[in-house]
Amino acid sequence: MAAANVKLTIAYDGTAYDGWQRQRDRPTIQESLEVALGRMLGHRVVVHGAGRTDAGVHALGMVANFQPERSLPLEAYRRGLNSMLPPDIRILAAEEVEPGFHARFSARGKAYLYFFTTAAVMPPCRRLYCAHFPGAFDLEATRAALPQLIGEHDFSSFEAAGSRTRAGDEKAERGRGAVRCLTRLTLERDETGWGFAVGQSQAGGASYRLLVAGDGFLRHMVRNIAGTLIEVGRGRRRPESLGELLALGDRAQAGPTAPACGLTLWQVYY
Repeated sequence: MAAANVKLTIAYDGTAYDGWQRQRDRPTIQESLEVALGRMLGHRVVVHGAGRTDAGVHALGMVANFQPERSLPLEAYRRGLNSMLPPDIRILAAEEVEPGFHARFSARGKAYLYFFTTAAVMPPCRRLYCAHFPGAFDLEATRAALPQLIGEHDFSSFEAAGSRTRAGDEKAERGRGAVRCLTRLTLERDETGWGFAVGQSQAGGASYRLLVAGDGFLRHMVRNIAGTLIEVGRGRRRPESLGELLALGDRAQAGPTAPACGLTLWQVYY
């Protein structure tokens, strides 16, 4: 008997793609999945993702769902799709879920990771997955700014233009405007090493991992938060100014949008 609704957990390297959402004449993650599933099932498939990641953004735990018209064992989706998809997209798990489950509208929250390094020289193996901000960085000053963003706020100052004007977004936002709730915000040294001395390269500087979790995110919101916090760490913005920035509701007053390569969708919560 065919699973009426299949949930996929997906990891991908977004470097070669123009984001998640299907676009005309541009490679996307959604299109790659739909083409592979169409070949596997013999009918057109629409895949619903938990959200839209931008061009160059990666994922370790993207979630999607679809409704097949014919019967296949769930394990066939993982093995079969991984044999058909390019190596930069992988299905981690496939499971049957209730008919009313929707990867986007059923989600209760998401968590993102943002990686950046302050080394004078970017390690070549990290250039596609880590942003580069060479120079001095005050970790403790940046950490002091974090509590101001935790909780429910109007995040207009961190919202890209047109964030809530795309088709289908009105339903997803449920009238919240730019109000979102951040439940967790941490900044730590990234001790993975990546071939250099742990936490520090021979060219000086260190690598960092920003974790941002919340009940929802505006377009570029995490990257705009990252860019603003990095300005704090570089001494270009006072740690206590982030509360003032939220109150202003003016995107022009916040920091720059940090590069897409540093951002990874880590988890989706249901």
